[in-house]
Amino acid sequence: MYKFSEQNLDHISIKLWFENWESFVINKNFELAKTLFDPEVVSFGTWMDVVQGLDNLVEKQWKNIWPTISHFKFLTNTLYIQLSPDKLFANSILTWTSLGYDINGKCYERPGRASITLRRDNINNLWKAIHTHLSLNRDVPQKSYGN
Repeated sequence: MYKFSEQNLDHISIKLWFENWESFVINKNFELAKTLFDPEVVSFGTWMDVVQGLDNLVEKQWKNIWPTISHFKFLTNTLYIQLSPDKLFANSILTWTSLGYDINGKCYERPGRASITLRRDNINNLWKAIHTHLSLNRDVPQKSYGN
């Protein structure tokens, strides 16, 4: 029988965080996605150099991107986690894929990478993102127009 260590449980909880966010991106569910984030999140973005606050992240980033892409997927097999000794802070990196659409509606591969910083107040609480940075790989068009 496989025994879960505390560290394994922490890693599983972070992987589940990404799987939840992926589902919310796919379904364009901005409200549920917001529950995964700290209200004071600070991010880099395609449409703004620095995005401060959850409402700005939703309005100025997510709503400009999520409706124009499809088949978003975090590749959790690439997930790398740095966990603080107190298990209240985690830095995570992984890659992701999606499909974008050119101005004529033709789809193209839209791979990228993400670094996400997570925090929780105690080990029984859920993780909240305090920083995100998602970027496309080199030579991938920055703008998707939707299908």
